[in-house]
Parts: sequence; C-alpha cells; structure tokens
Amino acid sequence: MNFRFQNLLGAPYRGGNAVISNNTLLLSPVGNRVAITDLLKSQTTTLPIQSSSNVSRIAVSPDGTFLLTVDDRNRCLFVNIRRRVVLHRISFKHHVGAVKFSPDGALIAVAAGKLVQIWRSPGFRREFFPFELVRTFADFHSKISSFDWSPDSTYLIVGSKDLTARILCLKKLSCGGVKYKPFLFLGHRDSVIGSFFGVDSKTNRVCKAYTVTKDCYLFSWGFTSDNDNAGMQVEDEGSEPPSPGTPDRDAEGNFESDGNGNVKKRKECDIEDDGGYLLRGKWELLRKDGFMQAPARVTACDYHRGLDMVVVGFSNGVFGLYQMPDFVCIHLLSISREKITTAMFNELGNWLTFGCAKLGQLLVWEWRSESYILKQQGHYFDVNCVAYSPDSQLLATGADDNKVKVWTVSSGFCFVTFSEHTNAVTALHFVANNNCLLSASLDGTVRAWDLLRYRNFRTFTTPSSRQFVSLAADQSGEVICAGTSDSFEIFVWTMRTGHLLDVLSGHEAPVHGLMFSPTNAILASSSWDKTVRLWDVFDGKGAVETFSHTHDVCTLVYRPDGRQLACSTLDGQIHFWDPIDGLLMYTIEGSRDIAGGRRMTDRRSAANSSSGKCFTTLCYSADGSYIVAGGNSRYICMYDVADQVLLRRFQITHNLSLDGVLDFLNSKNMTEAGPLDLIDDDNSDIEEGVEKQTRGKIGLDLPGSIPNRGRPVIQTKCLRIAPTGRSFVAATTEGVLVYSVDESFIFDPTDLDIDVTPEAVDGALSENQTSRALILSLRLNEDSFIKKCIFAVSPADIPAVATSIPYRYIQRLIEALADLLENCPHLEFMLIWCQELCKAHGNSIQQNSRNLLPSLKSLQKAITTIHQDLADTCSSNEYMLRYLCSSAAEK
Repeated sequence: MNFRFQNLLGAPYRGGNAVISNNTLLLSPVGNRVAITDLLKSQTTTLPIQSSSNVSRIAVSPDGTFLLTVDDRNRCLFVNIRRRVVLHRISFKHHVGAVKFSPDGALIAVAAGKLVQIWRSPGFRREFFPFELVRTFADFHSKISSFDWSPDSTYLIVGSKDLTARILCLKKLSCGGVKYKPFLFLGHRDSVIGSFFGVDSKTNRVCKAYTVTKDCYLFSWGFTSDNDNAGMQVEDEGSEPPSPGTPDRDAEGNFESDGNGNVKKRKECDIEDDGGYLLRGKWELLRKDGFMQAPARVTACDYHRGLDMVVVGFSNGVFGLYQMPDFVCIHLLSISREKITTAMFNELGNWLTFGCAKLGQLLVWEWRSESYILKQQGHYFDVNCVAYSPDSQLLATGADDNKVKVWTVSSGFCFVTFSEHTNAVTALHFVANNNCLLSASLDGTVRAWDLLRYRNFRTFTTPSSRQFVSLAADQSGEVICAGTSDSFEIFVWTMRTGHLLDVLSGHEAPVHGLMFSPTNAILASSSWDKTVRLWDVFDGKGAVETFSHTHDVCTLVYRPDGRQLACSTLDGQIHFWDPIDGLLMYTIEGSRDIAGGRRMTDRRSAANSSSGKCFTTLCYSADGSYIVAGGNSRYICMYDVADQVLLRRFQITHNLSLDGVLDFLNSKNMTEAGPLDLIDDDNSDIEEGVEKQTRGKIGLDLPGSIPNRGRPVIQTKCLRIAPTGRSFVAATTEGVLVYSVDESFIFDPTDLDIDVTPEAVDGALSENQTSRALILSLRLNEDSFIKKCIFAVSPADIPAVATSIPYRYIQRLIEALADLLENCPHLEFMLIWCQELCKAHGNSIQQNSRNLLPSLKSLQKAITTIHQDLADTCSSNEYMLRYLCSSAAEK
C-alpha cells in the first residue's frame, strides 16, 4: 500500500517562466508543482512538493542545487532539488513579477510590486531567520516586470511598467556626503518587459544594455567611462527614496551606532574600481530597432551575453532570434497561434526554450541545426479517460479537446497524438496484442488506432448518430462494444470488418459502465436506470441477468479473476456481486470517506452537501485484493475488498487555485456580488490587448448557470492500476497523476530470528554457501543483499540454487530479478535466472498465478523492454553493416 506521487502527465506546462539548470535540466511550472525534464536522457519527473496555488515564478541557483518558487498568492518555497525537500518558506506582501539568483548565488532579487528587494540566499546552514532582507529599492512608480544581474553581482538593471529602466547599485556608494542616484533610461513608449546587461568579452565588465518594450521595440544603450564623473547624477542624501521596512545596511551589513546602541547610519563607502565603475561614466542611446510585428505585442524575451543574441516571443505565436548589436534577424518563425509566455536561452546558448500556457505547449529548439530537442503539448481541456497497455509501458489519455495521446510511462513523454475525433473522447481500451488502441467519442464513432504505423485503421459507426460514453472489448479483441448516453443502447461490432453485429437494448438511461468478464464472454453494463445487466454477446440471447439497486449506478468493474463484480451507486456505496450466482456479497459505505471540499458557488457546507459524495470510477488491483475509487472530490480512496475497510486516502492536490479544495470557506471573501475569488478585477491583460491565459473547460458558462470565470473544479474522472500492480494513475483536473510503490527499504521483522543478520549473509557468501546466503537475504528482505547474493551465484549453480528457494520467497525474488533486468548490463545472466526459476517452480507459479500476477507482469515488462531495445540495436547494426559492405564493394 506504500504508493507515493511519482509524476504528472498530460500537462507539461501551464504558465509562468521556465528555467534551465546545469545546461540540460529544464524546470517548468505545472499547476502548483514543478516538472524537471532531462533533455539529454529524455525523461521528465515532477517534484512531489506542492505550493498553495499555481506557481507563477521560479528561479534556480547557479549551481543547480536550490529552487525558488513563488505562487499566485505570493508565497515562496525554497527547495533543495536533489533532496526534494522544502528548506524554508516566506510570504511576500506584493505580487511578485520576477525573481532571480545573483551570478554568485549569494543574493536573490525579488520584484515585489513596485519594490526591488534584495535577500540574502539561505544556504545549507540551519538558521532561525533564513531570509535576510539586505536592501529595498523604491524608485519605481509602477510594477516591475524584469531585471538582470551584472556578472559581478553588484548591479541590477530593472525594467518597469512605468516606461522606464534603471540601473541599481547594491552598495550604497557616496563621496563627500553625496549619494548617487540610479541611472534612468527614458524614451520608451510602452512597458519595459526585458532589460539586460551586455558585457565586454575581454574585461567581463558591463559596457552596454538592452531594453525591450511591449510595443515591439528594442533599445540599445552604450556606456562610456568618464574619470571626471561627467555622467554622474547626484542628489542630496535626504532626497533618496526610503527603503520601506528594511534596516539601512549594505550588502556587507555595515552599520554605524550613535553610542546608545541605536543604528544611526551606514558607514560611507568610497567609489572603487570594483564597486562603482558604472557610476563614473555616462549612458547614451545607440539605436532603436523595431521588430515589425504590429499589432502583436512582445510577451517574452531573453538575452545571451556570450553570443550577444536576443530572442523575443510575440502574442501571435511568432518568435524572433536577433544578433546584436547590429540587430540582424537570424530566425523569424511561428510555433503556434497563441501568445508565447516564456522564451529563454540555455547556458551555452545553443538551445531555445519556448512555452505557450494556453496550449500547454513546451518546446526546446536548437537554432543552429533548426531541430527540436523537446516538443511536448498537453491536453487543452481536462482528461476524461486513461488506459494502461497490457505490459504497463504505455499510457493512453483522452480528453475534451478531441485528442488521444499516448505516453511512455518511464519517460513521461507523449510520442503520438491522434486528432481525428471531432468531439470529446470519453473512453479508451487497449487490445490484448498491445499494438491496438480503441477510443470512443461523443462524435458518434469508435476508432481503432495502430500504434506501429500511427494511423486510424478502423472506424466503427452506427446507422444514426449516437454519443458513446463507455467502451469494452473481449479478451481476443475481436468483438467491440460501446454504450451510449442518448439512445441507452449498446452497440456490438466485429474488429475484422467493422460491421455492426448487434444492438443490445434494455437499459432506460445512459450506459456509463461497460466491461467484459476476464474469463468468459459475458458483458456487464451499468446504467443510471439503477441496474447492472449481464449480456451473452455471442449467443445473442439478450440480458442474462439483472442486478437491481436503489440508486443510479455510476460505473462497474470486474475483478481480474472474473469471480467478482463491483459497482458504485449514487448514494456513495460500492456493491460487490458474485456474477456466477447472482448474489450480493457485501457493500462498502464510502460517502463519508470521499466527502470533502466546498465549491465557491455551493450554498451548503461540505458536510451538508450531497454532491460529490459518490464514486464515479473504480479499479481493482492486479491481484484483486484491494480496489481504488474516486469521484467529484479531492480524495482517492483505497479499500481492502475482503475486510471492507479503508486502507488509505490520497488527497490529489492542495492547490487553492482550484475549486473544491477547502472544506470551509472564509466568510471575509464573500461580497454582495458573490465570492471574491470569482470576481475578476485584474484587467491588466485586457489593457495590454492580450486575452487572459486560462485553460478552457466545457460547460462552465452555460445559459442560466453561475459564471465560474474559468475556475476549474477538482475531481477524479478515471482511475487505472497498472497490470504490474506497481503503480496507478488518476485523471484529475490537475492532469494525470502517477502514483507508484515507494522503492525505499521497508523493514519487515515477521520472518526474522536472531541468526538472520547482514553479518550472517556475508559469512555464508565468504564460505561459498550461495544458496543459504540467498535465503537469508530473502528472509532479511533487504534489496541490496538480495541482489548481492544473486550475483554471487555462478551460472552453473543457478539451477540448483533456484530449486532450493522456498515458494514463499518466490515473489520477492521475481521482483528483484525484474528490477535487475531494467538496470543491470548482465543480460544473459539475468535471463538464465528467470528461465531456471520458471523451470523449478513452474507448477507453483501456475497454481498461484493470481498472487504472483503483479510480479510476473513486472518481469514481463522488463523482458519486453529489453527485447525491443535489442531489436532496434540489431536492426541498426544490420543496416550499418550492409552500408559498409556496399561502400567497400563500390571502392
């Protein structure tokens, strides 16, 4: 039962800024989490850490160790990426428009509203007050949109919506009692959304600056040093804007006391070459260049100092790459029709990263070779259904955006998208051969997809248009059935020809549950007419038996051995039936377990509301010992079937940006116009002429309904457990959540005595008693010792050692072999182990296949993966040898 969150699929990007760490790790916000994509290994993982609401800004330390996330509620988390733990938390008082670590990693600059705050970065030290506010700049008249550090971490160039950019010095330098005023760049006609320092390649000092405005203009500024301080702007000491809420200190923390213990003023610091060289010169405007993309607006930009190049993203989905200082356009391409919300270089400058929040699109493009390094796009609407392939390697998702996507579970990447459906996809099913996927849709079609050629090779239709909401196929994959929501019928087709074989009538409400028995040809269907019906599809005798309930039946599922049928009803109960005898075995009352969460528009409290207190999706485990259930709630419940008890309850999210997460709403947020959270008073995007980036959702603003302003409601639409039993997925509002069994060591003392110790295992290995050592390690149940003993057995002794293993340890040994097959280079040695183990215990494995099914599925998955990799390698080598031989013959 030790399942933990592992990954989030279906939504690679949701908004905010993306960053690249260590030149190859791409970090992007996904709702209230952060996803990490390894661009070299082509793998993506999602940090288990959750913010209180959607993450809007992230920053990574220069060494890639620390991550800073800021959400929509201005709450900040300081995270250790390698340990995946939250070290510190802090809340800012104003909206954070930008955040960035200094090049040396010692300071953090935060744009909080109109203020620029400089914080000392917390390190590995344990501190009671980890965040120390070093300096606050209050020179701006509007919100700050961007800034950039100088290479020596001394200066900041800051762009604001007040049409100006300023250069700020962290050190309070003065000379003769006169303080220096920040340099001011004027002449912009729109908000400055990008401001960058340019450096001299020889001295690594700032020699130029660039500012990018929203109205598609780039300003180039040049710096000339003046030893006579000709370009210096000064003002009296008392005229500098105050630092609200900040002690008067510099970056070194220098103070001066008046003798009574009170801080009087900072020690004055003379201008030095390393600290004030930008204050002893003048800036001038060199040139002003236009991007010529009107009426589009600039929405994202970045600058690479080493290459002296600028990349700009526009609101019409176009991006441009320009070589500075001559403003030469290298590339001008379109990647979408929606606005680009993030654009950035990697450390080497060879890769460009783009993100489009409205489409959930994330791209990494190599501009020199003009090739994609990463190209991922999530579902635009919520995911309705998911399905595991029989070998647990692939995961298919269908959503309201009419698309079917197939993902590789191990890497978290989508490798094919089918978009032939013209309406929402409601059900998915993998055929047993693992190369065919079925999908049902509200457009009145059931389509079969070939996963080898990536095409739609069969389309099943009806004489008149119907809306399909459920789907099932028999074990052979020859008979396809689909249930409808409008005519209340079940249609039956043949896979070979696609012809309609039969129409099963009898239900009086939408058929939302459909499944074939795993052991025979009996089809079970559930409907909102309060019945579950069994059909003999091949004999065509109609309904074999009917199970009546007191409430509408939402869904049903067969146990993997076919001897039990579970269905959920609208009153929150799960009924377990014996499909052979037609008897009700037992019932689980789950309305109290899944209840929780109050929506903004609910007039009743969460405890008194009846909505959401039922299960809409069910799934048995691989061995049938437990069942997971979810519905219109923030919880997923896991029950033990035999004892009818709640084993675990998973809360799928803590994101307060979603509706239905809180049990109690704050009465202070209620107004005469309704809940404050549903009143959209932020008109900044409207003023900028850009449509606000919110994900769409079907049925939010229907006629007569209360408008929800695009605020999604948390719910679980589909649950599926992998055939290996090692993971399960949940299609939720946040995306497709993947939970897997925790691989960390769990100490189990039930089979221990005083002689079973690690020292005893080492002693048996030193005496060459490999069989005894392996049994001791299995009793100790420590993974490292089990694998060590497996490798200690010579290939000639494997048959004898495999025969000596007691049956009670077979499952644990199979799990260890499956893990080694995925990660170990000794392929032949591992396959010999698997072969001899099956020979020695074949009868026992066959008789107890139900209990060993998850382990055997894991072993099959590992062998299948290796087989595919070897086949690809052999094919590549064969073609290479043929090419070399043909080249040699021609010479």
